[in-house]
Amino acid sequence: MNRQELREHLVRHRIAGDVATPRASNVGNVRKMLDRDPDYWFGVELDRAWTYEDVVAVVAKRVGIDADHARESGGDVIDPDLCLQALDAVAERLADVAAAKAPVLLATGHPTGLLELYMSIAAGLAADGCPVLTPAAESWVSVHGTQRRIRYVGGVATIGTGGDLLHTHAPEPMARILTELDKTGERPGLVIADHGWAGAAGQAGLPTIGFADTNDPALFVAAEQGQLDVVVPLDDNVAPASYVPLAAHVLRLLA
Repeated sequence: MNRQELREHLVRHRIAGDVATPRASNVGNVRKMLDRDPDYWFGVELDRAWTYEDVVAVVAKRVGIDADHARESGGDVIDPDLCLQALDAVAERLADVAAAKAPVLLATGHPTGLLELYMSIAAGLAADGCPVLTPAAESWVSVHGTQRRIRYVGGVATIGTGGDLLHTHAPEPMARILTELDKTGERPGLVIADHGWAGAAGQAGLPTIGFADTNDPALFVAAEQGQLDVVVPLDDNVAPASYVPLAAHVLRLLA
């Protein structure tokens, strides 16, 4: 797809534009993040006393949602041009990593949505000579007191019960991976992730690209604090096949 076709695709599949995530979820999750709710802080430490109004303003700037912090109902939008600009930035970062043949680490808390996108990126980078790291594979980690297993699918870290892959916001799985990386001495040249996987990686100082929905304010705050290189605003749980053109776009600069 050319750029205009991709923009139309984003809007048609509600990856951007008039997305499904309601306004109440967007602003409600800002409050949960500021309250340090274990499911919404994503492992991101705040560098100052952020207010509700501050966070809404950052998400409005980086995503395109309504900047009126008093509105709490109705729908909301993702600016497709902001999504495209972020995807362009991702393409440039992937080209740099591929040119350096640097190791990469990919992880998702949305196996029903973003996994296919990340698998395509992992395959593209591997074909260009980047080692795809799989630290702590098959390890168990405690998430809110429940044991979950880290499993790699197509080079992408996920968590599950042992038989099922699960949606997660938790930073603990990435913390487990970081502990393993410290033991082996490996260090990825780039992390590509979402939710707590991305937040924890950025907080640890790893170069990180994040993908985030309108109701994932922690990652946009992390980008504002300089902890994430790029955060792509998009609906993170549409049909997996709908993300295939996005993968082609961000891989287009590779050899």
